[in-house]
Amino acid sequence: MDQRADKRVLAEPGKSSQRPSGGRARKGTPDAAFDIWLQRGLHAMFDGVAKEPIPEELLRLIEDDRTGKKTT
Repeated sequence: MDQRADKRVLAEPGKSSQRPSGGRARKGTPDAAFDIWLQRGLHAMFDGVAKEPIPEELLRLIEDDRTGKKTT
């Protein structure tokens, strides 16, 4: 929504706001700044872990579970 649309919504008392309600803030709001800060912080902490290869033992366990094999 642009600024003119925001003003129209405020000026028309019978109309409901069309802002997203999924918890995601628009750019330029304090919530958006927090979202950016959080995303950057999480990336800084966990990108290295996410890029590590998956251990062979874990891959084998997942594959065994998919095929229904019993491992002991």
